[in-house]
Amino acid sequence: MARPPQKEIVYNKLLPYGERLEAEAARFLEHIKGNLARAVQLQELWPGGLFWTRKLSTYIRLYGRKFSREDHVLFIKLLYELVTIPKLEISMMQGFARLLINLLKKKELLSRDDLELPWRPLYEMLERILYSKTEHLGLNWFPNSVESVLKTLVKSCRPYFPEDATAEMLDEWRPLMCPFDVTMQKAITYFELFLPTTLPPELHHKGFKLWFDEFIGLWVSVQNLPQWEGHLVNLFARLATDNIGYIDWDPYVPKIFTRILRSLNLPVGSNQVVVPRFLTNAYDVGHAVMWITAMMGGPSKLVQKHLSGLFNSIASFYHPSNNGRWLNKLMKLLQRLPSSVVRRLHRERYKKVTWLTPVPESHKLTDQDVTDFVQCIIQPVLLAMFSKTGSLEAAQALQNLALMRPELVIPPVLEKTYPALETLTEPHQLTATLSCVIGVARSLVSGGRWFPEGPTHMLPLLMRALPGVDPNDFSKCMITFQFIATFSTLVPLVDCSSVLQERDDLSEVERELCSASAEFEDFVLQFMDRCFGLIESSTLEQTREETETEKMTHLESLVELGLSSTFSTILTQCSKDIFKVALEKVFNFAVSNIFETRVAGRMVADMCRAAVKCRPEESLKLFVPHCCNVITHLTGNDDVLHDEELDKELLWNLQLLSEITRVDGKKLLLYREQFGKILQRTLHLTCKQGYILSCNLLHHLLRSATLIYPTEYCSVPGGFDKPLSEYFPIKDWGKPGDLWNLDIQWHVPSSEEINFAFYLLDTFLQPELTRLEQYARGELEMSRDDVQQCLAIVHNCLIGSGNILPPLKGERVAHLVPSLVSLEETKLYTGVEYVDLICRTITLTLSFFPQIISDVLQFQGSHKHEFDSRWKSFNLVKKSMENRLQGKKQHIRALLIDRVMLQHELRTLTMEGCEYKTSHQEMIRDLLCLSTSSYGQVRSKAQQAFFTALGTYNFCCRDIIPLVLEFLRPDRQDVTQKQFKGALYCLLGNHSGVCLANLHDWDCIAQTWPAIVSSGLSKAMSLEKPSIVRLFDDLAEKIHRQYETIGLDFAVPEKCMEVAVLLQKSGEPGSEFPALGSEEIQLGIQRQKEKNTEALRNYENLVNMLLDCVEQRNLPWKFEHISIGFLSLLLRDDRILPARAIKFFVQCLNHDAIVVRKVAISAVAGILKQLKRAHKKVPICPYEISGSPKPSSIQAGDRADNQWLHYNSQSLPKTKEAWESCCFVEKTHWGYYTCWESQQEKFSNPLFFNFFLLLQAEQIIYDHFSDPKFVEQLIKFLSLEDRKGKDKFNPRRFCLFKGLFRNFDDAFLPVLQPHLEQLVADSHESTQRCLAEIIAGLIRGSKHWTFEKVEKLWKLLCPLLRTALSNITVETYNDWGTCIATSCESRDPRKLHWLFELLLESPLSGEGGSFVDACRLYVLQGGLAQQEWRVPELLHRLLKYLEPKLTQVYKNVRERIGSVLTYIFMIDVSLPNTAATKSPRVHEFTTRILENLKPLMEADEEIQNHVMEENGVGEQDERTQGIKLLKTILKWLMASAGRSFSTAVTEQLQLLPLFFKIAPVENDNSYDELKRDAKMCLSLMSQGLLYPQQVPLVLQVLKQTARSNSWHARYTILTYLQTMVFYNLFIFLNNSEAVNDIRWLVIKLLEDEQLEVREMAATTLSGLLQCNFLAMDGPMQTHFEQLCKMRLPKKRKRDLASMGDTIPSGDLVKRHAGVLGLSACILSSPYDVPTWMPQLLMDLSAHLNDPQPIEMTVKKTLSNFRRTHHDNWQEHKQQFTDDQLLVLTDLLVSPCYYA
Repeated sequence: MARPPQKEIVYNKLLPYGERLEAEAARFLEHIKGNLARAVQLQELWPGGLFWTRKLSTYIRLYGRKFSREDHVLFIKLLYELVTIPKLEISMMQGFARLLINLLKKKELLSRDDLELPWRPLYEMLERILYSKTEHLGLNWFPNSVESVLKTLVKSCRPYFPEDATAEMLDEWRPLMCPFDVTMQKAITYFELFLPTTLPPELHHKGFKLWFDEFIGLWVSVQNLPQWEGHLVNLFARLATDNIGYIDWDPYVPKIFTRILRSLNLPVGSNQVVVPRFLTNAYDVGHAVMWITAMMGGPSKLVQKHLSGLFNSIASFYHPSNNGRWLNKLMKLLQRLPSSVVRRLHRERYKKVTWLTPVPESHKLTDQDVTDFVQCIIQPVLLAMFSKTGSLEAAQALQNLALMRPELVIPPVLEKTYPALETLTEPHQLTATLSCVIGVARSLVSGGRWFPEGPTHMLPLLMRALPGVDPNDFSKCMITFQFIATFSTLVPLVDCSSVLQERDDLSEVERELCSASAEFEDFVLQFMDRCFGLIESSTLEQTREETETEKMTHLESLVELGLSSTFSTILTQCSKDIFKVALEKVFNFAVSNIFETRVAGRMVADMCRAAVKCRPEESLKLFVPHCCNVITHLTGNDDVLHDEELDKELLWNLQLLSEITRVDGKKLLLYREQFGKILQRTLHLTCKQGYILSCNLLHHLLRSATLIYPTEYCSVPGGFDKPLSEYFPIKDWGKPGDLWNLDIQWHVPSSEEINFAFYLLDTFLQPELTRLEQYARGELEMSRDDVQQCLAIVHNCLIGSGNILPPLKGERVAHLVPSLVSLEETKLYTGVEYVDLICRTITLTLSFFPQIISDVLQFQGSHKHEFDSRWKSFNLVKKSMENRLQGKKQHIRALLIDRVMLQHELRTLTMEGCEYKTSHQEMIRDLLCLSTSSYGQVRSKAQQAFFTALGTYNFCCRDIIPLVLEFLRPDRQDVTQKQFKGALYCLLGNHSGVCLANLHDWDCIAQTWPAIVSSGLSKAMSLEKPSIVRLFDDLAEKIHRQYETIGLDFAVPEKCMEVAVLLQKSGEPGSEFPALGSEEIQLGIQRQKEKNTEALRNYENLVNMLLDCVEQRNLPWKFEHISIGFLSLLLRDDRILPARAIKFFVQCLNHDAIVVRKVAISAVAGILKQLKRAHKKVPICPYEISGSPKPSSIQAGDRADNQWLHYNSQSLPKTKEAWESCCFVEKTHWGYYTCWESQQEKFSNPLFFNFFLLLQAEQIIYDHFSDPKFVEQLIKFLSLEDRKGKDKFNPRRFCLFKGLFRNFDDAFLPVLQPHLEQLVADSHESTQRCLAEIIAGLIRGSKHWTFEKVEKLWKLLCPLLRTALSNITVETYNDWGTCIATSCESRDPRKLHWLFELLLESPLSGEGGSFVDACRLYVLQGGLAQQEWRVPELLHRLLKYLEPKLTQVYKNVRERIGSVLTYIFMIDVSLPNTAATKSPRVHEFTTRILENLKPLMEADEEIQNHVMEENGVGEQDERTQGIKLLKTILKWLMASAGRSFSTAVTEQLQLLPLFFKIAPVENDNSYDELKRDAKMCLSLMSQGLLYPQQVPLVLQVLKQTARSNSWHARYTILTYLQTMVFYNLFIFLNNSEAVNDIRWLVIKLLEDEQLEVREMAATTLSGLLQCNFLAMDGPMQTHFEQLCKMRLPKKRKRDLASMGDTIPSGDLVKRHAGVLGLSACILSSPYDVPTWMPQLLMDLSAHLNDPQPIEMTVKKTLSNFRRTHHDNWQEHKQQFTDDQLLVLTDLLVSPCYYA
C-alpha cells in the first residue's frame, strides 16, 4: 500500500542514477522510523533519539518530504512532545525544535483537519526560558539563539492551534495589559506571537473577531509610540495578509498611512528636535509593507489613493542628492513593496489552491490595480537608481515591477541607460543603470504581449556595453561582464537573417530581430578583442615576475572569474558557425603569444578551456597536438629536467594543456598515449613551478575521467545546431527551462575511462608510495625537495580520483557511547561502484602534509566548503533571474541543471557516513601530533584539519579528549611550550566548529575543566608569554560564552511513548523493527535511571575536583580565577550546590581580589535563591472582597471591583489584626484590565524561620553571617569604590541581601544594625551606595515577615532614611532613587505605608538648598512611579503640595517638578474601554494653570525673562510670577512629550498662542532658558500625532494667532504648520475643510506686512506643494498672476521726505506676495519641469528689475532653479520653446563684472 509522498525533491529524478533512489529512500525512512520509535520507547534521548532525529533532517535534505501524510503527522506529534518535555536540556530542545520547524515549514501540506497542536505547552516553555526567573541569577545558562528558535517554532505551530485557543489566550494574557507596566509589552508580544489568524471564515467569530476591535481601538488611541505599538502593527499586518477581503480597513486607512509615514522618521523643516523614542520604536518596514499590500484592491481603492499620496509626499527624499540615516528605511520600503505585491499576485493567480483561506473574487487585485500601483511607485524607483547607498534596492524593485508591467517600467529605464552607455565621465551612472537593466533582463528579452518591442533593444545594448570591458575601471568591468553574461544566457546567439528570405509569416518584431541577429558574430568577435586587450594590459606588469608572488591579487582573480564565466556563457549559446570563428581566434591568440603563468596565462587558459568545454571534439583537435608537440620538443633534452628555472614557453604550454583537459572524459580517451608521455616527461621536473603544473594535468585528467557531471548548459535542450528551416531560435528568447524535459547530458564514467584512470594511478601513484614507504623505513635517502615532490603527486592523485577510491577500512571504534539503539550509518549510492585499489598504509609518511590526511579522511569527489559557496552563488543567481510572479520553478535551463548537479554533490558529501573507524582514529591521532609540533605553520594547518575531522565523525571527541589533555598534565616533565600551546589551541577550536573544552556532556566537561585549571602548575606554562595568557583568556571567555546548562534529568513522559508506539506501528508489516517487549522497556527505564544518577555523580565530582584544584598550593592567581568562573557556571535551579562549594563561595565574599568577590556575590545570591522555601498559595476572589459584581463588558482602569487595591490612608494595616486580615496583592498590573478573578493568589501565613530545622547549606550561610567579624569585613569590602565616578547601584549585591533577609527573616539584623548606623553617618559616595543596596534588600526581603518584625524593621529604617535623604549629594542621588524604586517594585503599597508617608513628609522644605529638594523629589518619583495606578490618594496629595510651589526659581528643581508632574498625570490616559481615572487629571490642572497665566496672555509687549534670581522682598507682580510658572510648565510639557501615552491636545492648545509669542525666530543659542524651552516645546508638539477630531481645534488656534500683532507669533505658526502637516499628512488630507483652511492661511500670510513672515510663508507653500498636500491648480496660478500685476507707485523725485518713508506701500507688498507665490511654485518641483513651469519662469523674469525686496526674491529663485536643474539640464531643456530658452539663458548666465 504505497501512499503518495507529501512533497519530494523533483531534482532527484533527473540524476543519472535516479531510478535507484526510490528503494534507497524507502529503506532509509524505515530505519529512521524504527530506530526513532525504539529510542523514545527505551527512554534514550541521547544518543539514540538525537542521532535519529538528525538522520531525519538529513533525509529531508536529500529527498524532501518524501513520506506519507500519516507519517508526517506522526513525526510532528512525536517531535512536539519531545520539544515540550519540561526538564529537557536546552541544546537537545533546540535540535528537536529546528527539525520540527522544518517539518512544519510547508504549511500547505497539512490542513487543520490533519493536525492539531496545543498552544499551552509552548507558552509554558517560552515563559520558562525567555522570561526565566532564575537566569539573571546565573542558575540557568541559555544560548543566544534560543529566543529566535522558539519564536520561529511558535510561528510554525500557530496555524494548527485549536479553534478555542484564541479565547483561552485572551483570558490568559488580558490581565497583563496594564499600559503603565512592563507586562503590557509582554502581553502584546505574546499576542503577536501566538494569536492564530488563519482560521477559516466560518470560525472567524472564534478567532480575530474576539479581539480585533479591542486591539485596533487601543492602537488608534495611543499617540506616543510605546514599545509595544510595533508588535501590535506586526499582528495587524499578519491578520490582514491572512484574511484579505474579510476585514474592512477603510475607516483606519488614513491613520495607518499617517503612522507609517511618521515611522520613517523623515526630517522636516530646518531645526527639528528628534524624540529618540521615535527612532528606536519605529515600525518594522517589512511588516508595514505586508499590511499595505494586504489592504490593496477591493472595491474602494482607498489604499491605492493613499499609497500614491505617500510616494508623492516622499518622492523628493529619494533624489540622490539627499542622504541621511532615514535613507535605509526608504530604500527598504521601495525594495519590499513590489516584491510583496508580486507575492500577493502569485497567491491570487498562480498558486495551487490549498486549505488556506483563498482571497474572495471581490478583493483580488485587478489589472487596473496593478497598473495604478506600478505608476505610483515607478518615479521614486527611477530616482533611487542613483542613490548614495547603491542601486541594489532599485534593481530588485525594478525586477519585480517589470514582471507586472514591463511596458511601464522598461522604457524609462532604457531611456536612462542609453545616455549612460555613451558618457565617459560618469562611471557611477553606468554601473547603476546596467545593474538595473540586469534586473529587468528577463522581462525585456521575453517581450510578451504587453511589451513586444522589448527584444529589439537587446543587441544595441550589448554592442554599446562592450567598451565597458575596461582594464582601468574594475567595477565597470565586472558589471559589464555580468550584463553580457546575463543577456547571453537568455538568448541563443544564432544568425537567423537567412530566414527572412525563406518565410513570410513573421511578425514585424520578429523580422526586425532576424535582421539584427546578423550582428551576433560581430559582437562575439568584438567581445574577444576587448578581452584580449584586457589580458594584455594585465601582462604588462612585468615587475611581478621577479617578486615571485604566487597568487593573483584579489581584484585580478575576480576579473578572471568574470571573464571566464562570461566567455563560456557566450560560447555555450553560440551557433556552430559563430563558434568556429571564435575558436580559431582564441587558438591563434593562445599559440602566437607566450604568457607568464600567474595572471595573463591563467586568463587565456580559462578562455581556451571555455572553448574546449563547449565543443570538445573540434577544439581538442586543435589544442592537444599543438601543446604536446611543443612540450615534447622542449623537454627532448635531459638537462631541462634538472633546471631550476624553466623556459617560459614550456611553462605556458603545460599550463594550457592542464586547463584544457578539464572536459568531458570520453573525448580525452583519443589522446591517452600523448598524455601519458607528457606526464612521464614532466612529473619529475626539478623546477617546482613545472612539476606543480604537471601534477595539475594529472589531477584534471583523473577528475574528468571519474566524476559524474553534466556536459552542457545550453538554454535549449539539444543545442542550436538544427537547420533554421525546422528550428527558429527567436522563439526561444528568454524561455524558461522545462523541468520535465530537461534532457540533461550526463557524463557517467565508462569502463574505458575507469581503466584509463587506473592506468594513470598504477603508473604514477604506485612508485611514489613505494618510495615513501622505503623512506619511512629508512631504506632510502631522499632530499626534502624530493619528498615534497613525491607528496605533491600523491596529493593530486588523491583529489583527482577521490570518488573511485574505496572508503577507509577498519573496525568501528566501539564503546564510545553506550546505546540501546543501533547508531548505524546508511549508505547512499552516488553512481560509482568502488574498485578496490591496492592502497598501502600511507599514514606514517603523511606527517608532512596535514592537507593530505584531511583529504584522505574527507574527500569524496568534492569539498564541503566549495559546495557551500556554490550553493550560495546558485541562490544569488536564482534570485536575480527568477520570476516570482508565476513561480513553479520557471528558471532558465542552465540554472535547473546546476541545481540537479548540486543535489548530486550533496549526496556525495553526505554519502560516506560519519562512522568512526579505527583507521580514522589513527589519522586523527596523527593530526593531533602535527597540531602540537614545533613548527607554527604546520600546527595551524593541522589544527584546521583536526577541527574539521572532529566535526565529521560521530562521538570521536570523547576518544580524543584524554589525548589532548595529556599535554596539560602538571606532572609531565617532557612537554615543550610549543606542544602546550598546540594542545590549548586544539581545546579552543575554531570559530565555527566544535570546542573540545565545552562539549555538552558531563563526561567531557568533568575531564577538561579540571585539567585546564591544574595545567597552571605545568612546567610548560608561563604567564610571561603573552600568547599563552591570551589563549587562557580566550578559552575561559569561550567557555563562558558557549556554556549551556547541561541536563541532569532525562526522563521521557508517557505522552511521547504513546506517539512512538504509533510511529512504530505505521511501518510496513514484517519489517526488521518488531514491537518492543516489556522487559526491553523495563531495561530502558532502568538505564535511564542509572543515567540520571550517573549525571548527578558526575556533576558533584566535577564540583569537588574544581574545588580540589583551587586548593592546590602555589596555583597561579589566574587559574584560581578561571576555576571560580567555572564553578559559577555550575549553579543550577534544579539542584542545590554541594555544601563544600557553598562554603567556598561564602568565604570568597571576603577574598582579596575584587574579581573573585564579584563572582561570589552573584553566586551566593544564586545559592540563596536555590534555598528559598516554597510558600503555599491560596486563590482569592476580588469580587467578594470588593463586594461589587463582575463587570459584563471589558473595562479597564479604576472600577468598583479594584478599589480595595488602592492606597487609602484611612484604612492602612497598622495593627497586627489589620495586617493579617489584609489581602496583599504584590504585582502592580493585577486588576487594571478586566477578567482577573482566576489569577489572584494570596500567600498564606509566613513561614517561621526555625533554627533547629536548618539544612546543612543554610547552616553554613547562617554561621558566617552571624559572625560579626565576617560581616564587618564584608561591609568594609562592599563600601570600597571600584571605578571612581562610574559605579552605580548594583543589582547583584541587592539580590544577595534580599536573599539573606528573605530566607533567614531578621536573624542578621542585630549584627548589621551598628554597621547601618555607621554607614549612614559617612557621606562618601561608595558608603552611601552600599547602604542603599542593603536597605533595598531589606525592604524587598521582608515580603513574608510577620507584622511585629516588619514594624520593628521600619522603626529602625525610618530614622536612617531621614538622615540619608537629608545628606544626599550629586553623586548619590541616583543610587537613592534606584534604591527606593527597587524597594517599591512589585510590592503592595499598603505594605510600605511607612515609606510613602516618610517620603511625602515635606519634599520641598528648602532646607539644604534647592539641590536637596530636587533630589528628594527624584527619590519620591521613583517610588510612586513603580506603584502606577494604585496610589491615587498619594498623587493627589503630592500635586496639592506642589501646585503652589510651581513658581520655583531654581532650574534644577523646576526640571525635576516637570518630570514629577509627568508621572502624576501619566495615569490619565484616553484609551478605549477605560474608566475615568481616580488619579489627578490633566484637564483640571491645566484650567487652574491658565487662570494664573492670564496676565501673560493679555499683555501685548514681548515677554522678557526679567526675573531677578534672588527673590526680592515682598510679593512680585503677577507677571513675574506668571513667567516663573510658565517656565515650570514648559519643563513639564517637554518631559511628557516622550513619556506619556496620549497627548492631552485640547488642554495644550490653550497654551499654544503663548508659546508662539515667546519662541525666538532666529537660530541663536544665546537666548535665555525660557525662549529655548518654548521653541523646543513647539517643535515637540508639532510632531505629535493628532486624532482627526483634534484637527479643527488646532487650526482654530492657528487662525487666531495669524491675526496676532506680534510678527514673531505669525512667523512661528508657519514653521509649526509645516511639521504638523507632514507628520499628520493623511489625517489632514482626509478632511477637505482643513486643507482649505491651511491653504487660505498660507496665502493670507504671503501678503503679511513683515518681510520675514512673507518669505517663510513662501517656503511653507513650496513645501506643501512639494509633498502634494496642495495642488498647483488654475485658480492659485491666476491669483498670483493677478497680484503680480499690481501697479507700483511712481518714484518721486529724490527729495528728503522720501528718505524717511521706509514703510513699503500696500501695493508693493501685494506685488511681492504674487512674486513669492510664483517662486514657491517653481521651487516646489526641484527635480523636474512640469508643464506649467516654463510660463511661470517667464512671468517671474519680468520682475527682475522691480524694487527690492522683489528683485532679491527673483534672483534667489532663479539661482536655486539653476542649481537644482543643472544635473539633468539636457532632459529639462525639452520642456521649453526656443524663445523661452533664449530668455532663460540670458537670465541664468551671471552678468559679467567688468561690463
